[in-house]
Amino acid sequence: MCYILVPMRLAGLFLIFGAYLLAQPPIPHYDVHRATSPILVDGKPDDKAWGAAGRLELIFPWEAQTGAKQKTTARLLWDDDNLYVSYECEDTDIVAQYAEHDDPTYKDDAVEIFINPRPSQTGVYIGLEMNVLAVLYDYVMYDSKNLFKQFDLRGVKLATHIEGTLNARGDKDKGWSLEVAIPWSNFDALAKRPIPGTVWSANINRWDGVEPNRRMSNWSDPVQPNPNPHVPSRFGQLMFVQ
Repeated sequence: MCYILVPMRLAGLFLIFGAYLLAQPPIPHYDVHRATSPILVDGKPDDKAWGAAGRLELIFPWEAQTGAKQKTTARLLWDDDNLYVSYECEDTDIVAQYAEHDDPTYKDDAVEIFINPRPSQTGVYIGLEMNVLAVLYDYVMYDSKNLFKQFDLRGVKLATHIEGTLNARGDKDKGWSLEVAIPWSNFDALAKRPIPGTVWSANINRWDGVEPNRRMSNWSDPVQPNPNPHVPSRFGQLMFVQ
């Protein structure tokens, strides 16, 4: 009898696990096009090159959060020197306090990108968290819980553009945008520089609002009970194309 029950129990576990996987949202995919002209990192993604980049829009996975659902779109490009990321954020109340490198920018109005240049592993990735003051909090994350903020990216260019009044709580703002250029040399320890057909993984996030009315949005749903974007197995796929 026991020789029958054990396989049946295993089969039941496999069915449950399979149903869990099927219930998860699909991993998103994005084609990172090669920039066909120079990009000036000034916080305004209006250079001609950005016209070739598709827009991805962040989603709101956690309904329990009370912050406003404000639209965020992002675009990515690449060339021989850099990975470029731009964000456009609708925001009726633009707020930021942290002004020094490696400050906890995620407590402000901020955007993030977590980059894994070697998707065959999910233990190590690089995080960039950037607020509306163009302050960068950068680190290496290990095992989704060990953060090494002593790591500093080299040669990053970062700028923002605000349509509104910063930290003026009584008026109504329109939004803000951000551009960042990340040199490939920062990823050399994890992967070779991409060529057309290379696939990396990443997630793109935004923190918005003032406590207690804060809200996080993401490109790829981390599938967590509480707001937590540090789930590299749920990062979206970035394919570099010509």
